[in-house]
Amino acid sequence: MEIAEAIDGINMRLVKRGDTYHLRKRVPVRYASVETREYIWITLKTDSERDASRKAAQVWDNTIAGWEAQLAGNSTMALARFDAARNLAHARGFNFLPVTRVAELPINDLLNRVESAAGRGGRIDSLKAAAFLGGEARPAIKVSEALDVYFGLAGELLAGKSQDQIRRWENPRKKAFADFIKVVGDPAIQAIDADAMLTFRNWLANKVVKNEITANSANKAIIHFCGVLRHINRRKQLGIAFPFADLAFREKAGQRVAFDDTWIREKIIGNPKLMALNVEARVIMLGMVNTGYRPSEVINLGAEQIRLDGEYPHLRIEPVGRTLKNDQSKRIIPLVGVSLEAFKLCPSGFPRYFGKASFSAVINKFMRENGMMPTDDHVLYGLRHAFEDRMLAAGVDERIRCDLMGHQIKRQRYGAGATLAHLHKVLQSIAL
Repeated sequence: MEIAEAIDGINMRLVKRGDTYHLRKRVPVRYASVETREYIWITLKTDSERDASRKAAQVWDNTIAGWEAQLAGNSTMALARFDAARNLAHARGFNFLPVTRVAELPINDLLNRVESAAGRGGRIDSLKAAAFLGGEARPAIKVSEALDVYFGLAGELLAGKSQDQIRRWENPRKKAFADFIKVVGDPAIQAIDADAMLTFRNWLANKVVKNEITANSANKAIIHFCGVLRHINRRKQLGIAFPFADLAFREKAGQRVAFDDTWIREKIIGNPKLMALNVEARVIMLGMVNTGYRPSEVINLGAEQIRLDGEYPHLRIEPVGRTLKNDQSKRIIPLVGVSLEAFKLCPSGFPRYFGKASFSAVINKFMRENGMMPTDDHVLYGLRHAFEDRMLAAGVDERIRCDLMGHQIKRQRYGAGATLAHLHKVLQSIAL
């Protein structure tokens, strides 16, 4: 019996040739660069119509997967060829130009390039032609391929980061790209125009209006998406003029709310329910009271950085197993008051939270459930702001405040700053 049965209703058919069924399907436009045929025929290696129908979908899925792998490889190889051609041109004293620009050069310049591209016997060398005559086109990188290219270029951005920091650095970029593809599609990055970016922004704006995300989150999505493409464009010297201007959302002004000192004493430090919190989280929280450190700065610290012996117990905030927020974040903070007593319970660090970022969620949840938050706007980080407010109220010098908080000062930084003894005296006077 002659078979011409559509498997998916669109251009995919089983056709019997002799005693064997074959799958016939049109090649999608997406794969034209890796498959030159308009239609493909794939043998299903069976004379059974039932078996052929069962095997066809899997065979097609495998074919698609192969083309996708080739596309990914083509993008990588195209970038490598482009880099090699551009670098060779520069090494020989030529500006790398596309073939259309080469054709417009003065005749003497053009002949110089042609002669330089000639190999033995006067024949044109393919690599030299790509470099000197513009024979290597700028690679077309799909949006779906851009992140892989970016991550391959981002080594210096990730140096010193922990696995958890890398994961949290990658995830918002992955989400921004997944959202763009869902909303706009998967064009080559060179084809991203103002309409595409406006479509993406309008989609984000609609989510802001519906209170599904904040304006800050929408801005971060745009920043991550545009930042990745700018980095690729700059590092690969692709010369793309992206339409990334005027996309930002206006954010509401605001800041984290500080705790009142009386509330800290009575509702946090003096709260008997505090003992129900696991000891490491409890120490991290109480340690903030008289140090103002960022919680993420202490989770990887060990006995080398937690110095409880000597006349002036202190913490050495250092990039242990992860990077710090900025250069100013590396600092020494004396331990006094309830913070010193807390750290005596964890003198060697916090193995439960080492390399993780879950502690803030744990502590915030516990504090809310146990009446330790004055308002819904308060979070754990408010202890850091309360510490800074306490220093300000006590008239502590701006340089010392910045050094203890890990902030950048708005002038040239001179000298080594206050001694540990002086810092200890300052904090002892305002300790809770």
